[in-house]
Amino acid sequence: MTLILASSSPYRRELLQRLRLPFQCQSPDIDERPRPDEDPRALARRLARDKALRVLPDRPGALVIGSDQVATCDGRPVGKPGSHEAAFAQLRAFSGREVLFHTAVCVTDGRRHLQEEVTTACAFLPLSDAQIEHYLRAEQPYDTAGSAKAEALGIALMAGMRSDDPTALIGLPLIAVCRMLREFGLDPLQPALLP
Repeated sequence: MTLILASSSPYRRELLQRLRLPFQCQSPDIDERPRPDEDPRALARRLARDKALRVLPDRPGALVIGSDQVATCDGRPVGKPGSHEAAFAQLRAFSGREVLFHTAVCVTDGRRHLQEEVTTACAFLPLSDAQIEHYLRAEQPYDTAGSAKAEALGIALMAGMRSDDPTALIGLPLIAVCRMLREFGLDPLQPALLP
């Protein structure tokens, strides 16, 4: 059985490498726009599943992992900033507030689809413009939802966080992934049992 990560994200690739399972990556190339009145958590779940299902026809017999993350502040979705100015505006808006990061994952072999969603609540410190500017110049997190790379200097933006899985915030909830892989007979702690 071939394991495929339906993603072009270097962050998700690095996370999945922690499990020491052989896998390949394939970009799913899907439309990530939300549907009218789609809840952010539902959007994350749908996109995770769509990514996995998009790659599956190209990889018959494979086990595919799809994942997506949607950040929200006051119930409104927050995307990837794409520019310094947009990232600055995001972090200024987050100053002293809580931002929720909804990370969904889907594992499928085409016959069975397993899905989970992990929410991480991040409490941002009250941030000065100078602190935001320093962080953005150091990290340039323009490809990261919410502009905060918690795996690097972005952790300094936080007053605290709550989550069932510390890897969810980075983009792939590995505790959930391990649980789902075991359902398909792949256990990272028993490599001798791998197909």
